[in-house]
Amino acid sequence: MDILQDLENRGLIHQTTDREGLEKHLKENQITLYCGFDPTADSLHIGHLVPLTMLKRFQQAGHKPIALIGEGTGMIGDPSGRSSERSLHTTDVVQGYAAKIQEQIGKLVDLDTADNPVQSRNNYDWLGSMTVIDFLRDAGKHFGINYMLAKESVSARIEKGITFTEFSYMILQSLDFLKLYEQENCTLQIGGSDQWGNITAGMELIRRSRENQEEEVKVFGLTVPLITKADGTKFGKSAGNAVWLDADKTSPYEFYQFWINTDDRDVIKFIRYFTFLSLEEVAELETEVANRPENRVAQKRLAEEMTKTVHSEMALKQAEKISEALFSGDLKQLSAAEIQQGFKDVPTYQADNTDIGLIDMLVNASISSSKRQAREDVKNGAVSINGERVKELDYILTAEDRIEDTFTIIRRGKKKYFLISYK
Repeated sequence: MDILQDLENRGLIHQTTDREGLEKHLKENQITLYCGFDPTADSLHIGHLVPLTMLKRFQQAGHKPIALIGEGTGMIGDPSGRSSERSLHTTDVVQGYAAKIQEQIGKLVDLDTADNPVQSRNNYDWLGSMTVIDFLRDAGKHFGINYMLAKESVSARIEKGITFTEFSYMILQSLDFLKLYEQENCTLQIGGSDQWGNITAGMELIRRSRENQEEEVKVFGLTVPLITKADGTKFGKSAGNAVWLDADKTSPYEFYQFWINTDDRDVIKFIRYFTFLSLEEVAELETEVANRPENRVAQKRLAEEMTKTVHSEMALKQAEKISEALFSGDLKQLSAAEIQQGFKDVPTYQADNTDIGLIDMLVNASISSSKRQAREDVKNGAVSINGERVKELDYILTAEDRIEDTFTIIRRGKKKYFLISYK
């Protein structure tokens, strides 16, 4: 099966500039393609995984992908898909973001190490040294104002206002395509559906800059669909927070839980988009969802594949261990590091390394509202320590109740967890 057919079967093609021409181009050549990643934060998030896996899919099909780090364009800000102006970061901040993102991409797509490596380039190499005169004469002269105003990324912002800085972003990204075409014979740019205007502008710049030359210009654009969830919420957002690829920002356990909680209506679509499972196996999982949704087999497979890919096999096993401990209530099997992941968002109380009565701890940590309430909670069996119910009113918390001498987990009721952390 050719690469375009596989992408279509997975629902990964939103738009192409010339479907038949691109298919012929891919069959007859080992092409070079690229996708850009602007360093607007110190980590990529799961929304970036589709374009990253697209690079790997083309790599596996024998083509030559480039992951372009947009350190230059990251200084400006892309207006696409935004209703307001981006805040501009300092050069040092953007450079730091770019270095972290390049490191992340390297882990996910094996930059410069495989037999057919995904190359890494940085557009600051050409944008950083470009003068204003060069920009206006060599690039700006090829873009009509009406042409730029007609682009969705610009027209959507006209009423609310757009600065010349963000208005110029389209030209900067077009220069990326031109430079990679000149330097690497790059003939295909891929990106999210919101990048269609920027991609086609890049193709236009290449054609116009070659009008007086005899060479035949064959360049193409391809976008992947905007990913949305069945309930209408934005993919990758949880209570307003992105699901990051950086383990320090979103722990492997949280990452695993995001995928394991995928809606039945979304899970097969996400497996097609994000994993490299064969379409035959995807069809089997689809049957499983239809006939036995309560088993959540597809969600487990999705969570396994994504956690292994983004983090590691060890991180997956750790996430599964935390999940099982929370489900079974056997919390003593967890290490301090695993507790830190699994209980990252629960209320935490910093305690001294001294023995203390359970009733006093419940009040001090604001687990119970008063000593009277604390005694009632304990007597009624509503309190457990590290997964074990405690009903003794005179129970003393000692070093034996501290996991790795670092944490004690107290649960009140069925689902209210509290973490006691020791200095």
